Amino acid sequence: MDEPDLLDPAFEVIEPDGSPAAVTFNSPHSGARYPARFLAASRLDARALRRSEDAFVDELFGAAPEFGAPLMRAHFPRAFLDVNREPYELDPRMFEGRLPPFANTRSLRVAGGLGTIARIVGEAQEIYGARLPVGEALDRIELIYKPYHRTLRRVLARAHRLHGVAVLVDCHSMPSVGLARDERSRADIVLGDRYGASCSPALIGFAEETLRSLGFSVVRNRPYAGGYITEHYGAPASDFHALQIEINRALYMDERNHCKTGGFEQLRQKLTGFVQQLVEAPFGALAAPRAAAE
Repeated sequence: MDEPDLLDPAFEVIEPDGSPAAVTFNSPHSGARYPARFLAASRLDARALRRSEDAFVDELFGAAPEFGAPLMRAHFPRAFLDVNREPYELDPRMFEGRLPPFANTRSLRVAGGLGTIARIVGEAQEIYGARLPVGEALDRIELIYKPYHRTLRRVLARAHRLHGVAVLVDCHSMPSVGLARDERSRADIVLGDRYGASCSPALIGFAEETLRSLGFSVVRNRPYAGGYITEHYGAPASDFHALQIEINRALYMDERNHCKTGGFEQLRQKLTGFVQQLVEAPFGALAAPRAAAE
């Protein structure tokens, strides 16, 4: 778990052989390389820190390149840096020194302790024992966050250039039990499209139908409608479509001990079938009216 050099590399894109498909899969929260300096600064042990990971999600979707779809995945942990936030959602109470004037210090995510540099993991467990130098936070953003998003933009722009449409599937996992009384037991899968704003009805409809045919219970947008990535990269009017998928952790892992269960391989096989059907779906038709006009 302890990695001395987080930046070698901080993330990667696993490319398919041959020309890439219109669909790209992204796993921004499955990273599990914890630098020694970060662990030393934390007041929590490794097991507690890992509660914020979308553990093994990159492996669940690992077959994507076999079907022509690039798979982008983080190696750095979410507790260290969250790329599914605005670049400067920062809590000034966490840092020694002054934040840039353009930092978003008042978002609901910052208030909840889950900004770009998280203050908490799990059920409000404070990560750090002391304030961080503000320069350290800015370094994480400059050296990891910004290159991550530049790379993701490049991959999606390439898909759009090749196919006239780009489809991003942002892959996550969720605790099996919610905190709210009305959602104690969660569905197998939650699909998020920002309530219709981040992708076409055809895309989320196809995804939902395919997942149901594979035996999953599926709901839309509750309790997860999509984060910064889904919102930022989804622009259906410009033929960029972003869909978030949340997998119930009880399907494949022991949430307490943070390890795979016997259900992992079966789930991986089912999701591989979903990946194949999604990649092979005629989503190029989404761009057909524009292509015809040209």
